[in-house]
Amino acid sequence: MVANGKSRGPSAPPRRRFRTPGGRGKGSPVSTLNKGIEKVEVALKWDPSPLGAPDHDLDIVAAPYPADAPHGDPAYLVHFDSRSPDGTISLNRDSRTGQGFGWDEIMTLELDRLSETYVRVVVGVAIQQGEDRITFGDVANAAVRIREGYTDLASHGFAEVAESTATTVAEFIRDETGNWRFNSALRGYDAEPADFARLMGH
Repeated sequence: MVANGKSRGPSAPPRRRFRTPGGRGKGSPVSTLNKGIEKVEVALKWDPSPLGAPDHDLDIVAAPYPADAPHGDPAYLVHFDSRSPDGTISLNRDSRTGQGFGWDEIMTLELDRLSETYVRVVVGVAIQQGEDRITFGDVANAAVRIREGYTDLASHGFAEVAESTATTVAEFIRDETGNWRFNSALRGYDAEPADFARLMGH
């Protein structure tokens, strides 16, 4: 189920469905802050495609998971200029081309306000697919940054998943004390957004 979101408008080309699911790569845990994580920002940037070439459209996707199925299907998704039903996860900036300066897409996750029903949140990045298969290796200067306040939890490019069309980038887990902890989770998939959203938490 997709969280209530805004339409991209009648002129927007239709979203294409995935061709072939399949994971590759691995996530790498990093040390966490001593205190629990409260509010984070996931920022994504990339360069526009060359003049005359189809636009590269990358999207941040977030998926919360309930305590009774932390590795099952997500309770809902936040992506494409949408927000969670309770307003705790929202996509504040959405780009379809990578045009502009600085970070092209920004998602905010207010983990400290998220219902205790949820114990895990996975965040990923998916590339919209057109006539030709586009991988991270085809997108110039793509990078992601995960930050709490002024502290960078992770910041990196996508060289490790250059042959993938989608990847997870972060995992937040609620520990036994109720605090949220962060793991860097760069794990590539050969999948389009619809299937990636189903696979990213497994």
